[in-house]
Amino acid sequence: QLQASGGGLVQAGGSLRLSCAASGRTFNGPHMGWFRQAPGRGREFVAVIRWVGGHTYYQNSVKGRFTISRDNAKNTVYLQMNSLKPEDTAVYYCAARTTNRGSLYLPISYDFWGQGTQVTVSS
Repeated sequence: QLQASGGGLVQAGGSLRLSCAASGRTFNGPHMGWFRQAPGRGREFVAVIRWVGGHTYYQNSVKGRFTISRDNAKNTVYLQMNSLKPEDTAVYYCAARTTNRGSLYLPISYDFWGQGTQVTVSS
């Protein structure tokens, strides 16, 4: 089970930090990360981290502004979002996958999802 938190309303240029805790058992990976879905749009990849080793992957539009990290001991992944823009407004979902099957950039490749947390960036 994944529990996401940390969303909210912020002005453009502001920052938010999302957290996602995995409960039930120790997460073994390989990947945990974040997707987002804006109204009228499909769910899109934002950032993912490899649980062992910590390699990170980012959508081009968030590179340099967002940072994904994890705390293995707490079974938790974080998304630090800086320099937020109105186009970052969406429901953010954390996701985890337990195999390397499929592309890590596609939602269908993930086995577990959090409940979603709203991020709203005002201009």
